[in-house]
Amino acid sequence: MNHLWKYALVLLFSAAWHPLEAAPPNVVLIMADDLGFADLGCYGSEIETPNLDRLAARGLRFNQFYNTAKCHSSRVSLLTGLYCDQAGSEKLSRGATIAEVLGESGYFTAMSGKWHLSKQPTDFGFDRYWGHLSGATNFFTGDDTFRLNGEKWEVPRELNGKPFYATTAITDFALDFLEEATETDKPFLLYTAYNAPHYPLQAPEEAVKKYDGVYDGGWDDLREVRHRRQLDSGLLPAKWKLSPRPDHVPAWESLSAEERAWEADRMEVFAAMVDVLDENIGRIVSFLEEKDLLDNTLILFCSDNGACPFERTRGRYLEPWDAESYWTYDASWAHAGNTPFRLYKQNQHEGGISSPLIVHWPEGLKTMPGMVTDQPGHLIDFMATFIDLTEAKYPSRIGVRQIDPLQGRSLVPIFRGETREPHETLYFRFGGDRALRQGPWKLVSAKLGKWELYNLEEDRTELRDLSEEQPERVEAMAREWFRLAKDVDRAKERGLRPVKDGITALTFRKDTSGQKAEVE
Repeated sequence: MNHLWKYALVLLFSAAWHPLEAAPPNVVLIMADDLGFADLGCYGSEIETPNLDRLAARGLRFNQFYNTAKCHSSRVSLLTGLYCDQAGSEKLSRGATIAEVLGESGYFTAMSGKWHLSKQPTDFGFDRYWGHLSGATNFFTGDDTFRLNGEKWEVPRELNGKPFYATTAITDFALDFLEEATETDKPFLLYTAYNAPHYPLQAPEEAVKKYDGVYDGGWDDLREVRHRRQLDSGLLPAKWKLSPRPDHVPAWESLSAEERAWEADRMEVFAAMVDVLDENIGRIVSFLEEKDLLDNTLILFCSDNGACPFERTRGRYLEPWDAESYWTYDASWAHAGNTPFRLYKQNQHEGGISSPLIVHWPEGLKTMPGMVTDQPGHLIDFMATFIDLTEAKYPSRIGVRQIDPLQGRSLVPIFRGETREPHETLYFRFGGDRALRQGPWKLVSAKLGKWELYNLEEDRTELRDLSEEQPERVEAMAREWFRLAKDVDRAKERGLRPVKDGITALTFRKDTSGQKAEVE
């Protein structure tokens, strides 16, 4: 009898996860823009993010989740489950989107926010869309790429009785689409792609002043404090040491009082943008709660790349709540944003490709509330996950598009609290930056510099290069990287250039004004 009872429990547990025998979940997929690994409270930050922190406390966090280190390529991989050029890059000419796949299985599909790819979301399976097609926009005045369901949309001074602000407007339309979804008998997919906290650093005055003085201690102290929080919370193990401040980032104490004041101001605006982002995510969660939809809605929150090091400030002397202002921050604060990792957006070192991933799904998650998983995942895994949870079928062709085989693997076993069969290999490339991960081993090159080799199990912050000690492993992994780049990702000749042996350091060039510019 005891044996039969145990067997019955196993069958019940399995049935609860079989997509054909349970109501398919709604999906809310949220992507932030240029948010660093350590820029949320639940990932070590001092920025107030109570809504995302609450989702994390009730759900699951990943500490080894990867993006592609760049805005448009991450969006391609998120949408298609393929590597960027494999999918046809921004044209998506060899990829099917999650909207097309879930739409065919009966989902209402909607998107609000930044597109940054060819054509429009309504050309790729989304029933509803509002947002900007551009890669970045003015938060107060927008630009001429805003669209509503395929039609041009003029940005007003006010929206819903409030001054226009892109983060709030993205949420307004997301809620409109959710309201429409509830009037159908369909499950829904909502993809919300916020432009925040991508530059220009612009935020409402009240939000900025909330952080007045918070960053007067500078980036060196901030990184120490964030790292300590990451360790104390159990997010990261102590064996992954804090990466040192690089040579191209000055010591905070070396700056003049005027320079420190300007730098602290910049970070205050960035923090305000993240704070407002969190507030708006809270509006979405509240809607789902009020409609009694939260329990069977799978919420996924991630970022498209690591923190951005580009110094492109214009209009420095205008207040950041002035629509004519155009601030950015540079590598100095970006290094703190990616705590404890090295390098930034565009680089394939961990600082460029490591994203927070928060998963919340009361009816589906079988992990302990607040759990952290160290199982690696990637944006390409979302498509496979959604297919696993629904009756959706991955197509071989959509119209004239011949669809490439799916690269991602379902995250569902991790949601169950199990150890999933991991990717044998994860491949990364943007410009002259490239990487390959196999198990704990990572091969990486910055700007065509020499191959570096790290054991991420022991050294996730990439401080001890083992390439000289294991040349055979370097050679084998490099061969595999080139095979994937050529045969799977279809990299063009420029993307297949060999690395430059002996060159390891990144240069840090200056623009004509003498201000710090971006990392090469």
